[in-house]
Amino acid sequence: MPHAHSSPASLYSRQGQRKYLSPDERRRFLRAAARLKRPELTTLCLVLAHTGCRISEALALTPAAISKGTIAVRSLKKRGGQVIYRELPVPSELTRILATVHRLDAGDPHRRLWRYSRSGAWRLIKTVMRSAGIASGPHATPKGLRHGFGLHAIRSGVPLHLVQKWLGHASLTTTAIYLQAVGAEEREFAERMWASC
Repeated sequence: MPHAHSSPASLYSRQGQRKYLSPDERRRFLRAAARLKRPELTTLCLVLAHTGCRISEALALTPAAISKGTIAVRSLKKRGGQVIYRELPVPSELTRILATVHRLDAGDPHRRLWRYSRSGAWRLIKTVMRSAGIASGPHATPKGLRHGFGLHAIRSGVPLHLVQKWLGHASLTTTAIYLQAVGAEEREFAERMWASC
């Protein structure tokens, strides 16, 4: 199932393959998710892409966790035996779609939104990635979506401590891996440097 990765403090596998979706791949994934004929799979894809949460955290979501513009994710990484929730800002359109598809105002507010197993959801996300034309590799996984979210947040100017909070990292050092990836600004600086040689 999942690829073997190098240490979690790296955006690259031991073989040097990147473990994150590029901005273009992320856009293609979102477009492919929007075209799906299964609205509940579309919403899972959107939640993963717009929150950066772990696939197991997404699968544990209930209607009670959703409010306009936010999703409260129960962290699966417990610290000191505490149950920790983190409130994540999301586009209002996402909470509207979740309300419509999952009928958030009807039924048990503590029911799970998705009935997928972790491995079943993992395979479905991989299928959506293939339909988006994303080549196979460690980046073409739900974890690649999580890393893609972290990079997208950093490149959009979100402060590192907020990215840490949103991803549920205990240490800022873990979040700092997203500063390793070469972004457009870094390439622009390098191009200016090479042009002056």
